[in-house]
Amino acid sequence: MNWDYILSVTPRFIHATLMTLHLAFWGILLSLVIGVICAVITTYKVKSLTWLVKGYIELSRNTPLLIQVFFLYFGLSKIGLKLDGFTCGIIGLAFLGGSYMAEAIRGGLEAVSKGQIESALSIGLTPFQAFRYVIFPQAFAIATPAIGANCLFLMKETSVISAVAVAELMKFVAKEVIGLDYKTNEALFLLVVFYLIILLPMSLFISYLERRTRRAKYGA
Repeated sequence: MNWDYILSVTPRFIHATLMTLHLAFWGILLSLVIGVICAVITTYKVKSLTWLVKGYIELSRNTPLLIQVFFLYFGLSKIGLKLDGFTCGIIGLAFLGGSYMAEAIRGGLEAVSKGQIESALSIGLTPFQAFRYVIFPQAFAIATPAIGANCLFLMKETSVISAVAVAELMKFVAKEVIGLDYKTNEALFLLVVFYLIILLPMSLFISYLERRTRRAKYGA
């Protein structure tokens, strides 16, 4: 193991790690927004939108992220809509993650007992207030383990975005180091270290959040 070489290429891995975090942050945030909207539509069976959302979920979950990103990067350019690799990566992660988040949140919404909903309405809350203050907090608490698993999944899926020339951590920088300098051991060592730096704190935070939501009452 060449430690001098490791020190010399560490800044490149740091830059790639920041890129990975940037991609994951926006991808996860947008996927949560999409997931909440789609979960509400499918749970409450909003007319004219339910089948559209179900079609999106099936399409998203049954096609690889790589194909989705290629379509955004190469396919859209054929009709004059050119997007940079970073934008395609965020849209691809949000498109894929939104379907998984939707199913996780839908499961949480359906798990809230009807008694809770009826009680909220009986004390004078509007349907929107009942959803905001009673239903959704409980649904989120129930869905937290699945949402956390999806966040970790999307974080790791950022490695696919290197296919459209985004210098993320895994495939782009690590493969470049191996291909140009033939430093396989050093590259893989740094890859493991930096993925642990990203994923371990995130995993611990999700576990902490799960414990907190299990103890919470009615989302409080």
